[in-house]
Amino acid sequence: MKVFHYHFGKDGGAEKFFVHLARGLGRRGVEQTSVIRPDRLWRKDIEPYSKIIESNFRNLSPDRLLLPMKVRYLAEREKPDALFSWATRASRLMPNYKGCIKISRLGDYPTNLSYFKNTDVLVCNTPGIGEHVRNMGWTRGVEVISNFTTTDRVAPVDRASLDTPEGVPVVMSMGRFVPRKQFALLTAAVAKLPGVYLWLAGDGEEMENVRKVAADLGVSDRVRFLGWQKDTRPFVAASDIFVMPSSHEPLGNVILEAWAQHKPVVSSRSEGPLWFMRDGENGLLVDIGDTDGFSRAIERLINDNVLREKVAAGGNQTLMQQFSEEAVCNAYIELFKRKP
Repeated sequence: MKVFHYHFGKDGGAEKFFVHLARGLGRRGVEQTSVIRPDRLWRKDIEPYSKIIESNFRNLSPDRLLLPMKVRYLAEREKPDALFSWATRASRLMPNYKGCIKISRLGDYPTNLSYFKNTDVLVCNTPGIGEHVRNMGWTRGVEVISNFTTTDRVAPVDRASLDTPEGVPVVMSMGRFVPRKQFALLTAAVAKLPGVYLWLAGDGEEMENVRKVAADLGVSDRVRFLGWQKDTRPFVAASDIFVMPSSHEPLGNVILEAWAQHKPVVSSRSEGPLWFMRDGENGLLVDIGDTDGFSRAIERLINDNVLREKVAAGGNQTLMQQFSEEAVCNAYIELFKRKP
């Protein structure tokens, strides 16, 4: 089986899943070619499983004209079983090629369907996104296939390496530092809990604002900015509670990663978590933007060992039953077999 991927993402949760899926498909014998941005940190992670073509596909670059011709030529020459674009920008590159199924994967809610003029099937990673595109007037195929993450438990980092005392409660979150991730709100929530430390992994334009919030609230000594980490699992493993406070989150890959390390999770009631989380069973849910609510939920887990163990175990069970590599890769492979 042969698949061509078009992916112009940067460095975030969607890119982590792309790496996971490329590896998973490669382990199952799928031959892959990937068109990606140059100099991606994760390029070396997919190189054993995929041929790589680099391009920025920018409007004012020669590739904006040449790359569409190149991918059309490659499709006609190589005759893949599927063409697979990731999100809206890459879907513009999808050639009008009739020889195989053409798939666009959506990890968020699109605002315009014109990107997908050459797409046969939209793969949505939550039912909500599928319903959204149908409501927008999409009449071609829709499939809901979610994400998976690595489920191996890893050894925790040494807290001393992050200037964090042993025995103190550590809350962790991670992702791109953009306003919708609500890291400033989480910082304010942790500030209300004396003695609790906060670790934030990731990078982005909102980082300086979050640093300022921590300084203004007098908790810079309890907040650690970890930067971009290729492998966040050792940091999650060393924390006590994982929190995802996003105001908008179509799925929430980071929750799955926390569950893989058997950590209790507190999440906002954003779109993705409302689909697969059950309050008090596999996590705690808090209203979007409720700083005090996040403080209370974190405090509950710190003080209630039984609840903490219950939701951590429930989360890991949900991960294994609903978001396994085997189930997700098999679903994609069956889709690749489908005729357009």
